[in-house]
Parts: sequence; C-alpha cells; structure tokens
Amino acid sequence: MIKFLPLFAFCSMSFYGLTAAAQTDRISEHLREPMPTQWTMQPEAFQSFPTEDNWWQTLGDPTLLQLLDMAESNNFDILATAKRIEAARQSMNEVRAAYFPTVNATAGWSKLQNSGRQTAASVPATDMSYFSLGLSAQWEVDLFGRVAANTKASRQAYNATRAEYAGAMVSLAANVAKAYINLRLYQEQLHVALAHIEQQRKVTVIAEARFEAGLGNMLEVNQARIVLYSTEASLPGIEAMVKTSVNAIALLTGRYPNEIVGLLAQNERDLPEITSVFDTGVPLDLLRRRPDIVQSELNMAQLAAQIGIQKKDFLPVLSITGAIGTSAHKADALFGSHSMTYSVAPQLSWTIFDGLARNYRVAEAKADFEAAIDSYNLTVMTAVQEVDNAMINYTESLKTIQLYKKVVEASHEALKLSMERYKQGLSEFTNVADAQMNYLTYQNSLVSSKAKTITALISLYEALGGGWNGSLPD
Repeated sequence: MIKFLPLFAFCSMSFYGLTAAAQTDRISEHLREPMPTQWTMQPEAFQSFPTEDNWWQTLGDPTLLQLLDMAESNNFDILATAKRIEAARQSMNEVRAAYFPTVNATAGWSKLQNSGRQTAASVPATDMSYFSLGLSAQWEVDLFGRVAANTKASRQAYNATRAEYAGAMVSLAANVAKAYINLRLYQEQLHVALAHIEQQRKVTVIAEARFEAGLGNMLEVNQARIVLYSTEASLPGIEAMVKTSVNAIALLTGRYPNEIVGLLAQNERDLPEITSVFDTGVPLDLLRRRPDIVQSELNMAQLAAQIGIQKKDFLPVLSITGAIGTSAHKADALFGSHSMTYSVAPQLSWTIFDGLARNYRVAEAKADFEAAIDSYNLTVMTAVQEVDNAMINYTESLKTIQLYKKVVEASHEALKLSMERYKQGLSEFTNVADAQMNYLTYQNSLVSSKAKTITALISLYEALGGGWNGSLPD
C-alpha cells in the first residue's frame, strides 16, 4: 500500500513547477495502488499536449482539420471555459492584492450645530462649519503567512481551470472527429445502397424478361422487386442520418448547418483506411498529460492549501491603520500649519475562544482534502480503464475489418454464382435474392466496422488525453 504525503509536505507542492520525473514521483505517492507497469500493448510512441497535437494529420483528411480549427475558435463550451480561466486569473490577482495596503481618499464639507440647553438654560447653541481633506490606509502585515496561503490556493485554482480547458479541448476534438466519422459512415452507406439499387434494378429487369419469355414466373419477379424496394426504402433513413450528422458537426463547430454543408459536400470522401496497431506509451506517463488527472491533482493542492489557511486562523493578525488629513473653517486655510491631523494605530488581534469554530473548519478542510484524494485515485483508475477499453476495442475492431472483408468477398462471389445459375435455369431466384441481401448486409457491416475502428481510435486518443507526435507506424 502506498502512503499519502503528509499534509505539510503536500501544501508546498506546485504541479506545474516540478520536472517530469518529480511530477511522477509526487503523483505516485497519492495512489492507493501502484499503476500497472504497462498497458495491454507495448509502448513505442510518445504523446504531445493538445495545443501541440499533430495526431489528426495521420488520418489524412484536410476537411477534418478545417472542422477542428473551426471548433477551436467557435465552440461555445470552449469559449466559456476560456472565460473561466480569465475569471480565475483575475480572482488570483484579487487575492494577491492583499499584499498591499488599502488606501482611501476623502474630501468634504460639514456644518454642525450643538444645543446649548444640554448644560444650562441660558447657554446659546453653538455651530460650526469646516472643509476637510484626508487619506486613510489599512494594511494587514502578512507576518504569519495568511495572505501567502490564500495566494497559493488561488494559484492552484487558476491552474486547475487551465487543466479543465485542456480537457475540454481534447474532448471537443474527439467529439468533432466522431461526428465527422459518423457523417462519412452514412455517406458511404448511402453510396453502397445506391450501387446495390442499380445492380438490383438490372436483376429485376432480367427476372421480368425471363417471365415474359416464359422461362420464369411472377413470383421471381416479385422477389426481385422486394429486394429492390427494400433497399430503396432504406435511402430516406440514411439521408436523414447524413443531415443530422451535419447538424451535429455544425453545433460542435459553432456554425449553422448551411455554413458548413457546402464544405462537407464539396470534400466528400471515403472513410480513411486504418490498419496499423497504435502503441500508447508508459502508463505512468498518462499522469503527466491527461488533463482530468492534472486537474484532480491541482484540486488536491488547492484543498491542501485550504487546510493551511484554516490553521492560520489560530494565529494573531497584525494590522496597521493610519490616516492623515486637514480640516479648516475656510477652504484657503486647509493647508495651514495648524490644520493638519493624523493618526497611526498598529493593532494585534488574536481570537482566544470561538466555541471551537476554527477547529471545526480545519477538520472540514481535512475531510475535503481526503475526499479529493479518493477522487484523485478514482480518476487515475478510471483513466487506466478507459485506455485499456479503448485499446481493446480498437485492436479487436481491426480484426473484425479483416474478417468482414473476407465475408464481403465471399458474398459477392456467391451472388455472381447464384446469378449465373439462375440465368441458366439451374437454380431458383430465392438463392439470388438471398445472395443480394447478404451482399448488401455484409458490405454495410464492413463500412460500419471501418467507422467503428476509427471511432475506437479516436476514443483511444481521448482516453490518453491527446494524440501522438509523428506518423502512423509502418
């Protein structure tokens, strides 16, 4: 069992300020169980961060790259996340401002009257009026590190939003790519259906000609028409899926469908052929690149800093309050030698008893930190599972493609043979009809397998928190 860092040691940790090796060592100390020594497959490639990611080039589709560029610039989730980074940065600056004194300026005119009958019946009322100018300042001297602790916590919160942004970018890229692959899948299925419809029409004409020549019967004609009509009936559904895929891509890229439909139609292409097995790198490297793990790490650092902040409440607070100004009955006398006023008031305050409220706040902060440790361990374990699952799905999908290619080749050959035997009167038309339906079904299955493989590869990219440098292995 791996032990956690002591709280005082973890409070001083800054993820972005450590070297890669130091990051690995620090992260490993928070794992309840050690990371596996390797994934299901051996490593050969290295990952880059999303902002430096050239992985999408390996798919060889410039249209996809254009869509990813649009999404990065226009997706509203990404834009909102970027604004949260800016808000966190300003919040951090606000906390840092506590290092400096607060200075206020005042200027005014006052007129007062006091009752003369408060002390004797015959004393007349007194009044006065005067102008005043002044400056006042208040400063908490960070003698015991209260401001420094708050600054550290705000810095970790800011870095966590940066990790959130990186995660959002990875997720966005994966979602755009998956939606795009779905579009290409439905377009390719549409092409397959149209090609089969053309062939099935020819077969129907042959069946009708044989019937008219007295070599066949009306049952064969109807069977041919059933195959043809059933394929034609699938067209509206496929076309609807094409249009809804365009809508999904438009939403992800922050555009209206009519703005991108021309781009997608003009650059229509088949699904890319992916046959290589990808390798993913050492599992522990995942901790240095996957954004949700980095964000969880920084959340722990922030909560650890909160423990330190709550403990500072047990210490005294040293503050200095000062004021300087001038007041006079007439405005032209404000800067006379006898008009100046000032005060300086250092103050040390220390809460002696508060009904154990500070103890409860420290205990609450520790409980939050321990919950963050559990969340961190869950995030790491989930990452391992997601990578393994994506890798299994990808490698098995590659095998499925090869098997379906054999099935499609065999079903095409079966269709040709059954058609030849039918023309020669050696076989019934039902064999042709079955061969036609099988050929269409298996060809669609092959296209779906290709899309599933690419989608699994994209899921692997997402699970790893980014892609790979370089190109596909040979």
